[in-house]
Amino acid sequence: MSENLRSPHRQLIELRIEHADLDQLIDHADPRQAGLDEFTLRRLKKRRLSLRDQIAVLESRLEPPEPA
Repeated sequence: MSENLRSPHRQLIELRIEHADLDQLIDHADPRQAGLDEFTLRRLKKRRLSLRDQIAVLESRLEPPEPA
């Protein structure tokens, strides 16, 4: 059971959910109302980019290579 919780497919789902949450937060955040300063917004964008990279790596491991 515990190996299923950390399977690559499960990790991919969790990363996609976190990425979507950050997307929504960044895209709909009004820095003046949400209390987000420029530094925090930059940090969130870097995290979102890092998640996208992690998703790409996991997807490449899970999907079989295309035939030449």
